[in-house]
Amino acid sequence: MTSKNLNSQDRRLGVIGIIINNPDKSYTPLNNILHSFSSIIFGRMGLPYCRRNISIISLIVDGTTDEIGALTGQLGQLEDVSVKTAFTKLPAEQ
Repeated sequence: MTSKNLNSQDRRLGVIGIIINNPDKSYTPLNNILHSFSSIIFGRMGLPYCRRNISIISLIVDGTTDEIGALTGQLGQLEDVSVKTAFTKLPAEQ
């Protein structure tokens, strides 16, 4: 069953915060993961925070808890990357 076959009661709208502690390092693996989950990502903002030598990425996602969990699980396995998620159940469509 794909996310396209699920009704809005099975989906979650979420915000994922990603902090990269070593921004000088190449983050090709991070970008590859984000690309592989592009079907559930509909907003992305990235900012360097030079004063603290970190980079911050925020994502807006719309997917099932399994899809969002798979994304955050893969991101959390990366070295120097911290991930936090907040999501809510979408209201039923009218």
